[in-house]
Amino acid sequence: MAELIPYSFGKLVTRIFREWEIQKSIFDIKQKSFFHTPENLDFSIQFHNKRAATPFGPASGPHAQMAQNIAMSWLCGARIIELKTVQILDELDIPRPCIDVPNVGYNVEWSQELKIEESLHEYVKGSMLIDILKHSGIVSWQERDLDTVLDISLGYDLKGIQSDKIQHYVSKMRDASDIVDLYRQQIPQEYAHLRDIPFTTKIADSVTLSTFHGCPPDEVEKIASFLIREMGLNTIVKFNPTLLGKAKLREILHERLEYTDLVVPDKAFDDDMQWDQALGICERMKKLATDCGVSYGAKFTNTLIVENYRKVFAEKEEVMYASGAPLHVLAIQIVSKFREHFGNEIPISFSAGIAPNNFHHAASLGFKPITVCTDLLRKGGYARSAKYFQALAKDMKKHNCNDIPSYITARAQENDSEVSSLSQALKVNSLNYAAAVADPEGEYHQSKHTKTPPKPGTKMKIFDCLTCDICIPVCPNHANFSYFLEKGSVPVTKFVRKNSMWEKQESGEVSVNKRHQIANFADFCNECGNCDTFCPDLGGPYILKPRFFSSLEQWQEDKQFDGFFLKKTSDEETLWARFDGNEYTLKVANDHQDSTADLPPCEFNYRGKTFRMTSEGIQGDAAEGTEIDGTYLIWMNLLRRGVNRSEQVNYAMLSGDCC
Repeated sequence: MAELIPYSFGKLVTRIFREWEIQKSIFDIKQKSFFHTPENLDFSIQFHNKRAATPFGPASGPHAQMAQNIAMSWLCGARIIELKTVQILDELDIPRPCIDVPNVGYNVEWSQELKIEESLHEYVKGSMLIDILKHSGIVSWQERDLDTVLDISLGYDLKGIQSDKIQHYVSKMRDASDIVDLYRQQIPQEYAHLRDIPFTTKIADSVTLSTFHGCPPDEVEKIASFLIREMGLNTIVKFNPTLLGKAKLREILHERLEYTDLVVPDKAFDDDMQWDQALGICERMKKLATDCGVSYGAKFTNTLIVENYRKVFAEKEEVMYASGAPLHVLAIQIVSKFREHFGNEIPISFSAGIAPNNFHHAASLGFKPITVCTDLLRKGGYARSAKYFQALAKDMKKHNCNDIPSYITARAQENDSEVSSLSQALKVNSLNYAAAVADPEGEYHQSKHTKTPPKPGTKMKIFDCLTCDICIPVCPNHANFSYFLEKGSVPVTKFVRKNSMWEKQESGEVSVNKRHQIANFADFCNECGNCDTFCPDLGGPYILKPRFFSSLEQWQEDKQFDGFFLKKTSDEETLWARFDGNEYTLKVANDHQDSTADLPPCEFNYRGKTFRMTSEGIQGDAAEGTEIDGTYLIWMNLLRRGVNRSEQVNYAMLSGDCC
């Protein structure tokens, strides 16, 4: 199974500044996509009595588990970042691929893919990257744009949460001073002034509780009570969409919206919490939180458990988890019922099918926060959030509002002019929106959600593809990257050992038809499969494009994968490669003037034997009849040159830069 490997903090810092200097982007997010609050508008909300500059953030999922994910979310306006769920079981065997978002979203993944200690360090590193972005002067953000809250997500049972490992994790998230000091010293000397930044050490002091589908209600309450009373944490409990009940859920999902392919097993309703049980838990936890001087909230909703009919996932996976448009409708119905009962007494966190067409509606419902996953997996990735804010700004201006509370009230008064309080407004907005999204003639009907990414049928190769760059932003971990090659054809020579001499034989050519090329950084690729869904070519970028590792040790360890490691010293560049399980090495002196038309003087290891390439040809002994196919050497030389070009900054270049 492909595993995520955390990246050097120092090299992440280096990448930020080097990429900004060369490309005016950060982690491949262009400057135009950086968030700025529009003039005369205020998107801020209060979350657990802390100001957050926007209500938007990534859901606890693939966009919030690695340090670079967290920074990328922040650049695009995430100001409440719900970190990926951490649980006691941190050696999971997650099936691959695990994500499929052709339109409606599906997945078979769950909690963090890193060890608990690795997750802790990634979250601290992510927080420090945000602080660096705030203080670096790269971009002139206004003070009102900066306020950010990170939120812990924990699962999945009381025993695990009470364990020493999880207790240590939470303790360090509340005071990470020693970890911050560790990474402060890893900031490269070139940027030593950044070590003086007053880095945040209290990374988070709130938690969103995630529980298994089917977790007993009394277990949920025990966990929430423990988090509030014993740990003193501001706490949100996430609930499942099955709260609607079997009859109501199926009536909406199948009869009104006609998502008949989404079959929720009867067992899901039988095992999950019932509505009255959820209300009771919320009432008791609200009182307990007040008594303990912390806050309590509810989150709607978890994903919807359905029978697995997607051929993308392994057949052994009997169920999968649906998200996107149909989940949005179901979750909003629950919100409306909940608001009818509680009004504005209990804050609501929301995560279900948020997209550019409904983010402003979610803001009018007062959600704190509005978290997103499925939509950020689509074309454009993190930068899709710009459309959320554009729609919100447009509708706020339409209603002559400059902040979220006045916007909530104005939206309600469109339907009921007697509305005077925020609590009334939230009830009215929730009721009206719930009716609108469940309309069989509306935009959430199944017939409006059948379009899938186009696949014209072209086959992907190691070089050249449609090079649409779609695969780069759709990867939540930022694993895919671009590099440049000069266009042209390189003749391939096959060398055959005959009579103690090397005989040259022409053997076709390697063609590069496009300057712009795509590669993959193995340490950040967990083979989730999302880039394959959106790539127009057949084959999958994460499978067929060159896979680069961050270290020679990692390349040597992951022998199940073909791939490369590139190292540059003051004297030479070395590329280690594996093709079809066979390993090769290419060494080229730095003083050689490269050209796409030749293979440079070099030393190379071919299937266990070392040879030298000179202007005279190959030097080195081998058995009679030995054949050396120059194709791999040409590929290696092209990759060496392309990935090391200074025009594009990438992780593979930074990993092997020892100069």
